[in-house]
Amino acid sequence: MQISFVGANHTVTGSKYLIEINGKKFLMECGMHQGKRKESQQRNRCFPFEPESLDAVVLSHAHIDHSGNLPNLVKHGFQGPIFTTHATKDLCEYMLTDSGRIQERNIEYINKRKEKRGEELIEPLYTEADALNALSFFRGQNYYESFEVVDGVTCTFYDAGHILGSALVCLNLHDFETDEKVTFLFTGDLGRPHLPILRDPDIERLPEVDILMTESTYGDKFHKSIVEAQDKLAEIINDTAAKGGKIIIPAFSLGRTQEITYELHQLVDKNMIPAIPVFLDSPLAVNVTGVFKKHPECYDEAAKKMLEEDDHAVLSFDNFKQTESVEESKALNNFNGPCIIISASGMCEHGRIVHHLKNNIEDPRNTIMIVGYQAEETLGRKLVEGEKSVKIFDKTYKVKARVATMNYFSAHADRSDLLNFATSLKGLKRAFVVHGDTHRSIALKEALESNEVPNVMVPSWGEVYNLGVKNIEENLAPDLRMACDGEYVYDEDGKLAPADKSKLGGSGLLDHEGNPMFANTKKPKKEKKDKNVRVEEKDGKKTTIKSLGVDKNASDKKDTPDTSTFDSSGF
Repeated sequence: MQISFVGANHTVTGSKYLIEINGKKFLMECGMHQGKRKESQQRNRCFPFEPESLDAVVLSHAHIDHSGNLPNLVKHGFQGPIFTTHATKDLCEYMLTDSGRIQERNIEYINKRKEKRGEELIEPLYTEADALNALSFFRGQNYYESFEVVDGVTCTFYDAGHILGSALVCLNLHDFETDEKVTFLFTGDLGRPHLPILRDPDIERLPEVDILMTESTYGDKFHKSIVEAQDKLAEIINDTAAKGGKIIIPAFSLGRTQEITYELHQLVDKNMIPAIPVFLDSPLAVNVTGVFKKHPECYDEAAKKMLEEDDHAVLSFDNFKQTESVEESKALNNFNGPCIIISASGMCEHGRIVHHLKNNIEDPRNTIMIVGYQAEETLGRKLVEGEKSVKIFDKTYKVKARVATMNYFSAHADRSDLLNFATSLKGLKRAFVVHGDTHRSIALKEALESNEVPNVMVPSWGEVYNLGVKNIEENLAPDLRMACDGEYVYDEDGKLAPADKSKLGGSGLLDHEGNPMFANTKKPKKEKKDKNVRVEEKDGKKTTIKSLGVDKNASDKKDTPDTSTFDSSGF
């Protein structure tokens, strides 16, 4: 039994982890990669395995960086069950179809420009119809009830406290060949205690765990206390309203929008802010809010009490209005006086928020309030980093509006939460650190080691590890590193580098370290020798790995369209 790391390694997007056991294969997560456009295009279109070879998918939660590439997986041949919680299944109904629509619209816009230039037209990664097809494979599961994933593997979902329906994924693995049994726990995205609406992460009910795979989004940071959030939120709103300005809040449709709505309701009830209009301008967020109302079983005690007193009190209040049509959204451009506009996407890469930023970013009376994580290379990150001008729809705008960053609302565990979680587990023999920028993953690794968590690894893209724990010392190094055509050598730092960089072969893709990545590679089975793979020791340190036999014409196949100008802003 082994695990291949093929997503969200040394980065926070595109989560994918492939487990092979008893002749079966299943994927944990199938997220969309976000960031540099060319890299995102390549990673999202190319799978480093054959989708039709998978027997199942296990999904921890509905965020697009974990679920967003599922329609593409089904489009390219996957036909197995997708196991997740009931709330996540309901959320994905809106999240994935919305993603498909956005991509269709973006490609339609791009193709109009390409057609005028006489260039070849391109296809979206997937369409709304592809998303609807993928949804037919979803299988909703209850928390705390075990179910079979494949032969020898059972799964139990525990509450992760991150977003509605999020789960800690606990796998019981039984390798029939060695008769070894291993308990493997994946955090998905671990939540924080004391967040509004949702229950806290459920740590106490977890069994003993042999192997932990933990996220590290904030592996080197401590969040500000959530109890301080209301005062800071009120200060920003009052200051902007006094100037007659608008407060523009880019917020993820799932999770952050509902938290901000809840907090604004509290501020209004306490008379901490004026009763200015609050517009939720995101059809997806409106639909997601409906799913929240459908799943009160995920609420914490405070939210349940509010719900008992008023069926609509949790996510609705006076002066709160939801816009759905394009005309209603455009009308906000001409709204006179202070107001609050909450819109998606949370990283300012696509959706109606981009139009609101375009129309408001050059007015010094206004405030752009950043309330969530911003990945590298996104418009949101550029605003947070204080860039004086930014490009929106290929036009440069000066940033004259105030940019206020609110780090209080993160739904991700911080360094302290992650350490508390890991050190509370009993029986732990090994840990993999994923889903974090490199410096943050390494910082968490070092902190875990300082707290006596044994055998902590930060895997790189394409590394394959044995999951056995009987002889743990023999299984600490990667079994094999996926490679492309040509010779590749491990350097003294343990990084795989091409001996001849002109021989990239395959899709010619590179990972975050500049190492080759590719599509449609089949790793040879361990018990058979493959003439295309050889391992040699050189000077007692370096190992050379030859080609795994990538299809050099993979990029020319009909189901792999040209991606040279695909607009990943739809991600």
